[in-house]
Amino acid sequence: MEKITSLRLDKWLWAARFFKTRKLAAEAVSGGKVQLNGQRTKPSKEVKIGSHLLIHKEQFSWDITVLGINSHRRPASEAALLYEESAASIEKREQDIIQRREERQFLHAEPSTRPNKKQRRLIHQFKQF
Repeated sequence: MEKITSLRLDKWLWAARFFKTRKLAAEAVSGGKVQLNGQRTKPSKEVKIGSHLLIHKEQFSWDITVLGINSHRRPASEAALLYEESAASIEKREQDIIQRREERQFLHAEPSTRPNKKQRRLIHQFKQF
């Protein structure tokens, strides 16, 4: 069996479970959300062991170094072995998660109950005018 030394960037991101599909990974790379060795790149660019990736997805970012290449999507526990995240990146992401949790707690107070029949009528009446 031949050992793989490089792999397409979009396929590696998919195999490492940063994106659910290769299409989403390719769109993120094309959109500039992923940088390879500090530069914007194309989805077809080859990733090698030791490559440095900066990945932005939604509100989070990862600063990682590629440790392994796997062309098949494996379980998350095995996918985590394909890269090493910097300590500063882990700390920043954890702080972002805590901050978003606090914001959600204070800004998005969900109503305790659904509107009753009378309240629904008032809402519909209000929307009609």
